[in-house]
Amino acid sequence: MTDTTPEQMLNRARSTVGDGRPVRKDEIEIAERGIYVESWLPERRSRRKPLLFVHGELGGSWLWERYLGYFAGRGWEGHALNLRNHYWSQSASGGELSFDSYLEDVAAVMARVGPTVVVVGHGMGGLLALKAAERMPTAGLILLSAEPPRDLRVPARIHELREIPELFGKAMIGWETLPEKLQRDHRDLSLADVLRIQHLLGQKPFESGVARRQVLQGISLDRRVLESVPKLVIGAGLDQYVPESTSAQLAALLDAQYEPFAAHSHYGLVMAESGYQQVAEVIRAFLETHRL
Repeated sequence: MTDTTPEQMLNRARSTVGDGRPVRKDEIEIAERGIYVESWLPERRSRRKPLLFVHGELGGSWLWERYLGYFAGRGWEGHALNLRNHYWSQSASGGELSFDSYLEDVAAVMARVGPTVVVVGHGMGGLLALKAAERMPTAGLILLSAEPPRDLRVPARIHELREIPELFGKAMIGWETLPEKLQRDHRDLSLADVLRIQHLLGQKPFESGVARRQVLQGISLDRRVLESVPKLVIGAGLDQYVPESTSAQLAALLDAQYEPFAAHSHYGLVMAESGYQQVAEVIRAFLETHRL
């Protein structure tokens, strides 16, 4: 799914990003789960809380490259995991994968990074972040166009669930089409952004149909456990997967700070070359306000 190996990335160990501060690149491997975590670290350690970035369906640590550079250049260490069967993590059969197995992946990385971690989730990764925070110590939660829990979801129809295969690819989410059409549908993305996303979503079906069915059927959430955790929810006005109104409802459900971005799309919140920094700056302000 990529022409760059972890070894090649680590050979480029120093780079200048963000506001010009040097950044060091590293990795975490959790061998017993077959998980690879891409880490971008500030050259000098700081007291800021570590950030753990959790991708959603068909994603990987590649989704967070701009954020990793932005925050490491400003003093935050960032760790972007790859769920099993995604990007640089080990392959697995469809029968081994589910929302619950992904949740175990996230919890394992949180345990490795430590109890002061701030978890940042996108799409399904946002819902994974919420569930992981129920069981693991969490300093903060930042949810970008997160899939909603059961409380906010209309029950899926049986035929919709039956149509989901064991493993699926980018065609399922509308990304196996002409780049020009994708750019019209995601107006905040440049053609280069679209081509990169389309390539990195992969050429083969590898996403868990079981996980998607579980999300559509509704994942329960114990909000009481999260009451004392600082929370930021971000919505995207051009999002075709998680409507901005749903993000607003999630913020109200969680009693979280809410920030909408009317001119951003689902992937544009994180990856748009011309727009990601606006979102990153809101996240930075949230982190600084809560001394995270």
